[in-house]
Amino acid sequence: MVEHQERTRAAYDGVVELYASLFADRLETQPFARAMVSTFAELVRGTGNPRAADVGCGPGHLTAMLRDLGLDAFGLDLSPAMVDHARRAHPALRFTEARMEALPVEDRALGGVLAHYSMIHTPPGELPALLAEQARVLATGGLLLVSFFATGAPEPVRFDHRVTPAYSWPVDRFAEVLAGSGLVPFARLVHDPASERGFLDAHLLARRER
Repeated sequence: MVEHQERTRAAYDGVVELYASLFADRLETQPFARAMVSTFAELVRGTGNPRAADVGCGPGHLTAMLRDLGLDAFGLDLSPAMVDHARRAHPALRFTEARMEALPVEDRALGGVLAHYSMIHTPPGELPALLAEQARVLATGGLLLVSFFATGAPEPVRFDHRVTPAYSWPVDRFAEVLAGSGLVPFARLVHDPASERGFLDAHLLARRER
């Protein structure tokens, strides 16, 4: 786990400004993803616990969106350079360097966790533990929205992401892993690709019910 994380951290540290210029306003042209994030925020507000983590927050644009949607949002990212950029871009918000498999958050503290394409670099064998950590920090009734690249293949597919190697997942398989990690998937949106790779874009909403 440490080796691929160090590789991922170094890769994103090296592309901060380019990444921010490409993706900071990306949701303005992605209505499906924007709708799912808005739905997530509405449902989190409905739990009565508006505290939410944007894990793998990158330059912080979605953390700011969650704040604008009424959540007490903060951002976490593996890359110190991304965290530094996010702090400069959004000085009113909180950003912390952290690993997704060891979140600096107490048990059952959050109403929501957003993981917007931030788990795509995780090798398939490590995904269950990663999702279990997200479940740990969610209060009963808390919600996880995870977005990823989907494939029609029966198994996860490794591909050469622009920054560092990543994986696309069969949606049903990803939902099974979610269920095995203590979360109950209850909504999904899968739509046509926004990239030349041809993968579908997938968004899964899951709830911690106990």
